[in-house]
Amino acid sequence: MQDIVPVQRSKKKYELYCSFHACPCCVTCITDKHQKCQEMKPLSDIIKKVKSSASVQLFEKDLKDVKENLEEIIKYLNRRVNTSTIQKTKAAEQVRSMRRSIDDFLDKLEQEILDDLDSKQSKLKSKMNTLLQQLKTQANKMSQLQREFSKMTQYATELQMYVGLREIEKTTSEAAKYLEDLKSGGPLDEVNLELTISSELQSILKDVKSFGDININTGPFTLQLKAVRKDQAQHLLHNTPTIEQIKPSFLKQLTISKDMKKKNIYACRILPDGKYLILESNYIHTRSNLLLFSNDGMFMREVVKFTGHSTDTCFVRTNTVAVALEKKYQIALVDVEKKKILQTINISHYCESVASDGQILVVSSKEKSTIVNLNDMSQTILEGVVADHVALFKGNIYGTDYNENKVCCYTSTGEPLWTFMHDDIYGPQGITLDKNGFVYVVSWNNNRVVVVSPDGKTCKTILSEADGIKSPLAIDIHRESGIMIVSSEITVEYDNREYETAFVYKI
Repeated sequence: MQDIVPVQRSKKKYELYCSFHACPCCVTCITDKHQKCQEMKPLSDIIKKVKSSASVQLFEKDLKDVKENLEEIIKYLNRRVNTSTIQKTKAAEQVRSMRRSIDDFLDKLEQEILDDLDSKQSKLKSKMNTLLQQLKTQANKMSQLQREFSKMTQYATELQMYVGLREIEKTTSEAAKYLEDLKSGGPLDEVNLELTISSELQSILKDVKSFGDININTGPFTLQLKAVRKDQAQHLLHNTPTIEQIKPSFLKQLTISKDMKKKNIYACRILPDGKYLILESNYIHTRSNLLLFSNDGMFMREVVKFTGHSTDTCFVRTNTVAVALEKKYQIALVDVEKKKILQTINISHYCESVASDGQILVVSSKEKSTIVNLNDMSQTILEGVVADHVALFKGNIYGTDYNENKVCCYTSTGEPLWTFMHDDIYGPQGITLDKNGFVYVVSWNNNRVVVVSPDGKTCKTILSEADGIKSPLAIDIHRESGIMIVSSEITVEYDNREYETAFVYKI
């Protein structure tokens, strides 16, 4: 259970509530950590009339009753534990009494075979230790040569280097021949100790089915407890909303300068600190840019440029994002703060979309997908996961299929869990999930943002062309704050041309 957050700390009162970070704030907090946050509300509105509500007295009674019930059950269980301990002690003594009549005879047989085992293993161990010592001597000789070689490369003259290399070559060849002789001569052959139990002893195990029987006899629970309401938490605890309750409210539009308005947005992400990351790509000119915007939607800087068409990006961990370099069959790991590519990962297929939970990367394409383990960079192919865009949530993989007009959910090993199709979803592209597991999909061909229920059975259109959504391609949700970003085309009145931007909403 989480500790109750105090309303006052270090003599500074909490006066505001940050919906983006879901925490109360004081004046110092706003200055230090929440300068860019837009969702600030008076804390008094959040906690209004909590103490005077009728629920407080009911909760107090419920707490008292539940505590007394727990105390009574604890006493009851302690009595039962003591009783079962006495019963166990009595039964165990009966077992030991029977066991002692068998142990003496078995101990004698056991000691004899253990002595024989020890003798033979000691001889085998002695031979292997001798061989190990020889190998360590050879290894030490190689280590010494390595050190000498390092010194030669730094300090030796050309003549000394030539003579030294000849000597190293000779010694290395001798060591290699020694290893070949070991492999072919038998000392490295696998030698195993094997035990054959006597058939007479095995017959005991075969014929004797059990030492006895332990039976647990149960009776009804007769302790009387106080009645407690079952729905006492409904008034104050957050309930998972229904799909009908999801209604996004518009917050802002990213401010894109005039010279950037012709850029095509293929991905937009909300970073943990609330900043926005845009991947713009020009398919014809085969170049891509990763762009960073501030919390208030203003352009900050270009992060990095790519040659070739890039189709997706996702946050990985600690200032690092992954970028899908589609036809290069590569994923680039980029440090947003240092503005440089840290590493590229080669994939065996097109890299159309990428998602991460900090431990793995899921890279999708129209033919198959790949899971990359970020700890050891090992790769696992998922033949059955075919998706234009992917997302991760609680170990499951979610994907959209543009040509088939469907949304799919898979396990982490690629087994399908559900597939959803609906007339509202036509040409699905970007996909993301909120903290409750609702799946958000941008439907490119009919200008919609559609929410699919966590079980993949129902859906609801939450944004459409009437809300200004046109040809949406990318979407992302900051799960803690409920902030959502969606890419869209817009028409600028002064030149009557269409450009791409991104809208930000609160869900």
